[in-house]
Amino acid sequence: MNTTKDNSTILFCDYYKQWITVYKEGAIRTVTMKKYLMAHHWLEKLVPDLIISDLDRISYQKLLNDYASTHEHQTTLDFHHHIKCAVLDAVDEGLISRDPTRKAIIKGKQPGDKKIKYLNQFELHKLIEDLTLEQKISWDWFILLVAKTGMRFSEALALTPKDFDFAHQSLSISKTWDYKGDGGFLPTKNTSSVRKIQIDWQTVMQFSNLLKNLPEDEPIFAGTTKVYNSTLNGILARHCKNAGIPVIAIHGLRHTHASLLLFAGVSIASVARRLGHSSMTTTQKTYLHIIQELESKDVDIIMRSLSNLN
Repeated sequence: MNTTKDNSTILFCDYYKQWITVYKEGAIRTVTMKKYLMAHHWLEKLVPDLIISDLDRISYQKLLNDYASTHEHQTTLDFHHHIKCAVLDAVDEGLISRDPTRKAIIKGKQPGDKKIKYLNQFELHKLIEDLTLEQKISWDWFILLVAKTGMRFSEALALTPKDFDFAHQSLSISKTWDYKGDGGFLPTKNTSSVRKIQIDWQTVMQFSNLLKNLPEDEPIFAGTTKVYNSTLNGILARHCKNAGIPVIAIHGLRHTHASLLLFAGVSIASVARRLGHSSMTTTQKTYLHIIQELESKDVDIIMRSLSNLN
């Protein structure tokens, strides 16, 4: 950015807004841009009068502490990361004398007990039985496909007939759908999200008939009207109530898919690849309570195996 010595009197929140416009606008995904804009909103709320040249380690730590008083530790860490790059640029430009983010302490409220919501195998069968699977594309087919593949909501919306390889029983995930914006294709969440998912023969037969005569490169589910996550959650909730099972959200179908694979003995590495996680660590953190439950069962198996050695 073009800066002069007079810029040292600029408000920090104004500098940050200018920095977002120059360096981030048009270079990042809309969903990521919203996070930077939200960080700017909090700067205006917490330090509206802070001049950039007055930003030192104490004022920066106080900013983080104030933010952390109403947010969890991970959210505070994300906030820190979203503004740190701008601060370091201001240091390089001579607007701040020393790096105020050095040795910053990240605090935050303790996260609540967030147990992921998913269905067991019996409940999933009940849900599928309640779906109306006619010979035309519908949101019930969408629900079935997400349950059988563990795709993210945006990934499933971006599917085109061309993504199906019926001969090899696979589904290519290479893009997402901008359902939060104006529609259109977007890149996947990360490079690991680009993947092929094997699908069962029944799904192959069903979708090979459904997709006949549909345009190869156009989305199957995301049409001309805007798609809302809440709309799909409402449809799924209705089916759950009809089936007499716990109500979950569309994302809960992804958790259901992963949990069924883990309980079936599929390795964490394979589940991570199928879900498109950037690392097995993500899978382990997300499904920690399931893994712990499986480990307790493993102990019983180990003990029985050892007792047979006598």
